[in-house]
Formats: sequence, C-alpha cells, structure tokens
Amino acid sequence: MRKILTLIVVLLLTKGVGAQVFSNKVVGEKHSEERDSLVVAEYPYMLPILGKKVTQMGFDLPYSAGLSMQYVWQESDIVINNLSIGFNNSQMFALDEIVRFNNATATTSGVNFRPDVWVFPFLNVYGIFARSQNTTAVDFGLYAPGNFSINEGTLEWEWTSVMEAKTKANFEATSFGIGMTPTIGVAGGFLALDMNFTWTDIPELERPTHIFIFGPRLGKTFQFKKPESNIAIWVGGFRVRMKSETSGSLATTDLMPDYYEKVDNGIEKVDQAYQAVEDTWNSLPLSERLKPQNILKYEAAKKSLDLAGGVLDAASRAESVQYDLDKRPKMMWNFIIGSQYQYNKHLMFRGELGFLAARTQVIAGIQYRFGL
Repeated sequence: MRKILTLIVVLLLTKGVGAQVFSNKVVGEKHSEERDSLVVAEYPYMLPILGKKVTQMGFDLPYSAGLSMQYVWQESDIVINNLSIGFNNSQMFALDEIVRFNNATATTSGVNFRPDVWVFPFLNVYGIFARSQNTTAVDFGLYAPGNFSINEGTLEWEWTSVMEAKTKANFEATSFGIGMTPTIGVAGGFLALDMNFTWTDIPELERPTHIFIFGPRLGKTFQFKKPESNIAIWVGGFRVRMKSETSGSLATTDLMPDYYEKVDNGIEKVDQAYQAVEDTWNSLPLSERLKPQNILKYEAAKKSLDLAGGVLDAASRAESVQYDLDKRPKMMWNFIIGSQYQYNKHLMFRGELGFLAARTQVIAGIQYRFGL
C-alpha cells in the first residue's frame, strides 16, 4: 500500500509562508514626521520597481529581498475515489462499488526555505524549496453482498465486509515551487493574497504531483516604541487544490505484512456469501423468483460477488499491483490565525495556526531581509 499512501499526503508538503511584510501607507498627524522623512529620503535600492516614487508618496517599504525558513506541521483528512486496481499488469478492476475508505489521515513535518523579492511595491515574488518527513494512515475495507433474507417475499441483503485492513507508510518528499503575494497596507492594516504553485517529487510515485495553494490574510500591525519594532496579528483562510488523478505500480509486499493471509480470508468469506445468496434464492417460491425486483436484486448481488471474488482471486496470485485513482482534501478551506514579531526591518519571527474543517496546521518561521 505504500505508493498509494504516499500520493495522498503531498498537499501537506508546501506552504507559501514567509514573514508578513508589506508596503505601508503612513497616514495621520501622529506619524507626520515619519511620513515627511520618507518623502524627502533618497531611496537607495534598485528594487522594487517604482520604489523611489512610491516612497515619495509616503509609503514605508520593506527591504526588497529576503530569505526565510519555516517549520511546518500539519494533519489532514483525505478523500479517495474512482479507484481502479490491476494485478501483474493485467485487467483493471473498477472498485468504487466494493471498496470503502473508512479513514485516510496524512501527517507531515518539515522545513521550507523561501527566497523572495519585491518586484513592485505591492507584489512580492518568491521561490520554495521544501523537505519533509511524512506519515499516512489508511483504514479501508472490501465489501460484498451478505446477510441475505426474505422480507414479505422480497429478497433483501446488506453490504458486509469481507476484508479489512489498516496500513501506515512513512516517506520523505522534496518540493519546488514559485509563488507571489499581492499586498497593500494603510495605517498598519494590510491585506495579503498569497498564492503558489508547487511540484512535489516523491520517489515512490511515477511523476511529480502539482499543488496550488491560495491564502488570503487580513491583519493589523501595532508599532512599539523601539524604532522599526512591531507586532502584527492576522486572520485568514487557506485553500488547497491539487491534481487529483494519480496512477502507479507497487509490489504486493508493500501493501501490508499479512497481505496473502487477508486475501485468503476474503476469498473464503466471498465463497460463503455465494452459498448464502444461492440458498436464500432457492428458498423463495417460484412465483417470488419470477418477480422482476427479486431477479434484479439476485443478479446485482451475484455481480458484486463476482467482482469481489475476481479481485481477490487475482490478488492471491499477484506480485505487483497497478492502481489508478482520484484524491482530494476532505475540505479545501480551513481558517488561520497568525502573528509576527518584527525585531527590526531586517529580522522577523512568525507563527501561524490553522484549524477547523478537516485540517490542522502549525507553522513557525524566521526571516532576514536586506536591500537590493
């Protein structure tokens, strides 16, 4: 199961998070001296473009380049569907009808490195490099018709489990990406619209996975008496969109330690269900067996049992498993709150917490800025 598990956690690996800095329009009589000093000061750097002009308009600009590093921990629920599986590169079985993913949880912890530059006073562009340690736990089952009965002359049955499995995979991943943050600030208040696109490479997958992240933030900065020192507080959202289609191949030994034992037990349960449906069907009077609704239920039960039996029979002889599936976050959005302490315009420390929905995340980071 290891390759299947690794693909569903990649959305956790990258965050476009750096220090929350922005071009701030200085306003108010209280800050008139600061605003006047900006207007007459000579802007000494090449970037951002229009930096000199915007400074003369009374905007206090951050240093134009930065290097930041963040530690990220996150836990998220994942939804898997449209699952097809084949064995030994042969026939593919569509399994949405008989496979249930009871729970799929992905956890990651890692470090991101992000160089950034202010191209324009209100547009920051950055790159992302991330390394992470990840764990994915999946609880799933193979289901087939069972518990057959006759209710007022009508054949009835329920879906019952013929095989249950829990498995966990640990793996490493490397991510690369690019992003941008349009942002603006007035009187210490700011709006930032962070967005990035990343490629995540996991050795167990055949090709990189693509992820798009959007994180709007609205906040306020409060100045301390010490020059250039402040604290910022913000709230916002975090949205993840990822390429959903994934395919690959893995050895059966990677699925679970007791793979063949579980498959054999599943075959035995399917055989028992076959016998139960036949016994129940044969116990019906001929007049009831001729009813269209009973014929449909009987044929549907046999078709589902044929599918479960065929899958398990092929699995019992397999050395490799080929898969094709769609995956997505259980919830695309969650809520975030964060804060940043700016020691001076060169050095910042940041923390952020994401929660609600089906995702929890914690981020802590440090950034150093300098002029270009």
